[in-house]
Amino acid sequence: MSGAMATKGHMRGSSLLHGARRFEIKPGCLARIFAPGFHKVLDRIDAGLATGSITGRLPDGSVRVLGGRRPGFDADVTVNSWRALVRLATTGSVGWYQAWEAGEWESPDPVPLFALFMANAQTLGDAGRAKHFWRKALRAAHAINRNTKSGSARNIEAHYDLGNDFYSAWLGPTMAYSSALFSDGARTLEAAQAAKMAAILDRLALAPGKRLLEIGCGWGTLAQEAHLRGAGVEAISLSDEQLAWAREQQDDAIEFLHRDYRDVDGKYDAIASVEMVEALGREYWPTFLDCVARNLKPGGRAAIQYISMQEALFEGYADSADFIQAYIFPGGLLIRTSEFRALAEERGLVWTDQTDFGQDYAQTLRLWRERFDSAVSEGRLPAEFDERFRRLWRYYLMYCEGGFRGGGIDVHQVTLVKGEG
Repeated sequence: MSGAMATKGHMRGSSLLHGARRFEIKPGCLARIFAPGFHKVLDRIDAGLATGSITGRLPDGSVRVLGGRRPGFDADVTVNSWRALVRLATTGSVGWYQAWEAGEWESPDPVPLFALFMANAQTLGDAGRAKHFWRKALRAAHAINRNTKSGSARNIEAHYDLGNDFYSAWLGPTMAYSSALFSDGARTLEAAQAAKMAAILDRLALAPGKRLLEIGCGWGTLAQEAHLRGAGVEAISLSDEQLAWAREQQDDAIEFLHRDYRDVDGKYDAIASVEMVEALGREYWPTFLDCVARNLKPGGRAAIQYISMQEALFEGYADSADFIQAYIFPGGLLIRTSEFRALAEERGLVWTDQTDFGQDYAQTLRLWRERFDSAVSEGRLPAEFDERFRRLWRYYLMYCEGGFRGGGIDVHQVTLVKGEG
């Protein structure tokens, strides 16, 4: 354990759990008020399921099948308390997680349920989203996590400084915490992570002596690969834990710097950023792309890997806060490709060679979950993480896997080329 982590006390992960308290709504009295409408909630879900089905076992002992009109994902859910439906109907995915944590619903495999809701998100409308007062309350709670300079440091610490011993227990030797690339035939997670990094670096046409900036360097694996190709590498992060690992594990010739992207002012032949822009929030997309345009030499290339929300779903998603924003990535927001691309092109960055590989992310998440489960069962997870945190983390991995399988979220690589003028 690093010195930075050892000073944080015996309960690790508490910053995520405690930070989410402002998103919690108690459903006790609401359950009584909403009681006559429980089956109306189910009726709305039933009407919105264009594909797939839910077999639901309800608190009164009845069994109800929702959907089933066309093939799709099929989920099996036991609702142990009507409070679960109150939470879903008022605060959407945030409440649905809180209901799961409270034991108000369960499933032998929640992934198909999450995939089903995502695959039918347009036809379901707001049936699974926060509504009215609760939507505004969640949005206000999320606004507290804005990514100002101080806010970014706090948000990064909450997630990425959980500890290198925590992440290394299930990420494996590559320490790559982003989607692997299986579509080139890679069979193992390590091989697919290597393929992802090679694809990013290939986009940059790196040659020996070229200068690369990596924004959001993680544990330094991509920076190391770029160094092995002969590039001079400057890699930045706001995570003390990640930087400590990178400085110890990677080549001494790489500059690993604790620096906000807004403070970078240099001239680079290439810029790489892998799944960092989702942490910014919409208001900071222009600032990030200003950084890219300002720091690239004329003719320089930037390779960006990012996660997007489907265009038709984006505004509804951005107008509230979901489970991930409340409990996992404070201040985050998935990218709207059309808007992000327009901002890049306004800054003279040519958007080219976009590749989409969302199902590879679903596979990556499944393998991470298998490794996480093994780490828990074998006692390799640090003991300071209690059962509540372990359950939260497993839910997060399942929730994200379902989102990618359902197609509402996707992951991409794109090359941005700065004009010669």
